[in-house]
Amino acid sequence: MSTAQQVPDILSPEFAANPYPAYRTMRDSAPLIRHEATQSWIVSRYEDVERVFKDRGGQFTTENYDWQIEPVHGRTILQLSGREHAVRRALVAPAFRGADLQERFLPVIERNSRELIDAFRHTGRADLVADYATRFPVNVIADMLGLDKADHDRFHGWYTSVIAFLGNLSGDQQVAAAGARTRVEFAEYMFPIIRERREKPGDDLLSTLCAAEVDGVRMSDEDIKAFCSLLLAAGGETTDKAIAGIFANLLAHPDQLAAVREDRSLIPRAFAETLRYTPPVHMIMRQTATDVTLSGGTIPAGATVTCLIGAANRDESRYRDPDRFDIMRDDLTTTTAFSAAADHLAFALGRHFCVGALLAKVEVETGVGQLLDALPGLRTEDGFEVVERGVFTRGPQSLPVRFTPAA
Repeated sequence: MSTAQQVPDILSPEFAANPYPAYRTMRDSAPLIRHEATQSWIVSRYEDVERVFKDRGGQFTTENYDWQIEPVHGRTILQLSGREHAVRRALVAPAFRGADLQERFLPVIERNSRELIDAFRHTGRADLVADYATRFPVNVIADMLGLDKADHDRFHGWYTSVIAFLGNLSGDQQVAAAGARTRVEFAEYMFPIIRERREKPGDDLLSTLCAAEVDGVRMSDEDIKAFCSLLLAAGGETTDKAIAGIFANLLAHPDQLAAVREDRSLIPRAFAETLRYTPPVHMIMRQTATDVTLSGGTIPAGATVTCLIGAANRDESRYRDPDRFDIMRDDLTTTTAFSAAADHLAFALGRHFCVGALLAKVEVETGVGQLLDALPGLRTEDGFEVVERGVFTRGPQSLPVRFTPAA
């Protein structure tokens, strides 16, 4: 077991500026680190993170979410296990796959993307982060739930404070207080709407959640509010950074951008490789139920484990030339990249695999395709260099581009 002094600290400015060299050092010489500031054990190798997520022996739990997310979301599906988790997942999952996703929500996704693009397609320039990526997934989720998109700025403010709370590794009290306020404000916003949908259901996802029943179990108002809070934060932040990341990566590799523009069936490959190469979420935590031996030593029972997805997805023992972005690589399986059988780790694995993975795939395929259609000659602003921000979640801070304006 190694000490954190041997590599840049995950709370240091050096790590925040570029974590990838530190990830390499961790994998090579410090695969298990006891990190005192966060009171957690850091694992970075693919085989270890995969084992934690798959958890075939019941050694890892999500009890860490009791303190990590419950203060801002309330009790969510992520904290549940066994039959309780299975029933709750069965209540919410149908909306995020199959016919519901294609028939009910694909038109919502297409419309929201088109509306945002129409605002700048005639101008010849845009910031793909500020003008599109940060707005698109939040607008989609609000529309799916039947919420008022005029409240977009409130939704964005709430999910930004939630993500800041989740990534508050240094324990900043102002960030913690803002997260607690968000839970109260979101509850005050949502509970009257939930009660209204129970009485007068519509064709939206919120009405579906209010009416859903599995084995005689229905979701309470608190369950629904917590799930909507989770959906806005997780669905907004991750898809936002994924879309920005795809374009940042493709613009840095013009030959691959040209290939995707020519053959849109390559978009899922570009998405899967972006999830591996620059994942939106770099860290996910779990808690040990027993003493567990991983590479580098043994973690005691009851400990928090910080799984470094950003490190594991660039493990040279799993991927050939892992620091190279290559949408055509043959050691990443695109056909399973958005299922629990994925061989990247960006959506986690096992029973807590991201329930919204297919929604994200449809959003990304739609958004990237529409942007490529609307923005011929797409290129970054002269002299611009992409800067990633974030430690817990990470992505381009801005992405100013130029293109041939629509006639």
